[in-house]
Amino acid sequence: MADLRRVFEGLGLKEVETFIASGNVVFNSDAPEIRALELLIEDGLRKALGYEVTTFIRTDEELAGIAKYEPFKQSHLRGAAALNVGFLVDPPGAAAKKLIAAFKSEIDDFDVRGREVYWRSQTKQSDSKFNNVRFEKMLNARATWRGINTIRRLAAKFALR
Repeated sequence: MADLRRVFEGLGLKEVETFIASGNVVFNSDAPEIRALELLIEDGLRKALGYEVTTFIRTDEELAGIAKYEPFKQSHLRGAAALNVGFLVDPPGAAAKKLIAAFKSEIDDFDVRGREVYWRSQTKQSDSKFNNVRFEKMLNARATWRGINTIRRLAAKFALR
């Protein structure tokens, strides 16, 4: 994670911090355009690591909204094994939303809001037929997933900045 932090600092980003060992990086930037910043970071990571890495930037305000959003009724969350959030570069269109809905099963349910997909699993994720590889292949889009608890911890920690 220290190497990852140095890559971001080398790109001119400020107040760079990593959060748990899963690729979460928090930083400040004056860049006016998020997509251009994502591409800058992707290029820097490709040069530093030797392989492609898609980035998914969210502002402090967006992260707070994601953490607070309740995609499922509380009664549906009781007993759920996991609530994860999938981050996409762009919001899925109507056709992609239909593909996401097709993943719904007895144990998995999904909700799409903006550039995020919320996935509720009633059992261990390893028991699910849903996985990120299938998701990315069907939608022809990159995604990264985080547990809601990680997102809430991130939002709480960095809301104080």
